[in-house]
Amino acid sequence: MSKRLLSICILILLAQQLKAQQYGLFNTKTLFDGFENPAQKVFTLDSSRQYASNFLLPYFGVNAASKGNSDFVRRLINEGIYKSQDIPLERKGLNTLYQHTNAYLLTLKIYNSYKYQKELGFSWQFRTDALAKYTNETLIMIDDADRINNPLMRNGIFNDKGYGLSYHQFSVTYRENYTKRLAFGAKLSLLSGTSYHQLNIVESGLKNTSGSGFPEVGFSGTYRATFIDDKELSSNTLMPTFKNPGASISLGTSYQSKSGYFLMANLKDLGFIKWNNQSYYKRINSNITIGDPNQSTADTKKQLKDAIAKNPDREGFYSATNAKIDVMLSKSFGLWTPSIIVSKNLFFTGGDAAMVNKFKYEGFSVSATPTYNFHQLFYLGLQTMYQTPNFEVFLGSDDLLKTTSQVQGILNKDATIGNGYNGASVYLGIGIKFGNFVEHPQNSSTMPGIGEESPGLFKRLFSIFSKKK
Repeated sequence: MSKRLLSICILILLAQQLKAQQYGLFNTKTLFDGFENPAQKVFTLDSSRQYASNFLLPYFGVNAASKGNSDFVRRLINEGIYKSQDIPLERKGLNTLYQHTNAYLLTLKIYNSYKYQKELGFSWQFRTDALAKYTNETLIMIDDADRINNPLMRNGIFNDKGYGLSYHQFSVTYRENYTKRLAFGAKLSLLSGTSYHQLNIVESGLKNTSGSGFPEVGFSGTYRATFIDDKELSSNTLMPTFKNPGASISLGTSYQSKSGYFLMANLKDLGFIKWNNQSYYKRINSNITIGDPNQSTADTKKQLKDAIAKNPDREGFYSATNAKIDVMLSKSFGLWTPSIIVSKNLFFTGGDAAMVNKFKYEGFSVSATPTYNFHQLFYLGLQTMYQTPNFEVFLGSDDLLKTTSQVQGILNKDATIGNGYNGASVYLGIGIKFGNFVEHPQNSSTMPGIGEESPGLFKRLFSIFSKKK
């Protein structure tokens, strides 16, 4: 295996799949907005039709970034050259790789009732999440192990850690107006896990010599995985089988003030996945020989793989989904609508602070979104959208400048294109509404929910709690 492929395999081992938020789609009444922010409305009275769907058309976002050794990573991706000579030894801190994918395969939203503005939704998503932190020495060992054969080097030179998971998400969403200005929503999901990898090296260092007279790298930690060998993969690996079941919940609320301010808050994807008893677990306590001139890259790779994954135990385990809390404050000033959004992961490191600047004229809008990622990365996103009450199409990037330079570098096979950290992001979607118009009761005798006397779900729940008090 080439050094390029080997390095990619190591990064995949640390992080199987990066995280797109698409903040420009918040408070847009798109299908994405309605499913990701469950208190949000998708339909417009007297204008929209009763049903909305993407009809299996593209509706997804993917985001990736790598911080640390940017020139090395850029050369590896753009030119396919693995050159570790310029990577410094004993660099303080860890390099970071993170990723997220969120693809809505099929969606359906139903305007359920005029009274309380009830909306019911069903969706099928495929999601990935990953975060990896790794040392310079990990990359150098593959290419030039002689550089790290000094036993006086600090301990922890291979203390890598990371996780990656992917799963299907089948959801039911419901939202309603509690008052004319206050709304609540919920999203209940059944999950089907497809892959999981977690590596955590807690102790590592160089020993003086091995039995062969060459230095050894010793390291210990843990490794979990749903598969180790490529032979375990099949066409059914990414299909939902519910061998690894799970569940999650999202809760949201929004408030429109009389002065025009819009406030939204969400708790998203709080849940878990139970991975089956055929999953792998290994407590790592191994040594790898380095510096042997008779040892090839393939030999080093085999030692590394065996140290991490050879003879693992089999056991089931639970993993948490990447739950987060986000808050949005917005107000329109004619054609310009600025929004401030803060999002923070609950169980994993990371989060974002973004300012969305949307400029809208009739059905067309453009949004520019500077974002500060808590991994100390700064993005500039751009989104274009055409939207009518019954049709939506959008294309955007959370990191436009990096995406543009990254694509140019790959197409030209030129590592000199671009500077700073490496990253790429793209999202797009098409949604269509159909069926009867959701007209005001005075204009229609077929409006769903007309004549309904019972209060909404959240009104009934809150009334029960108030009576108990």
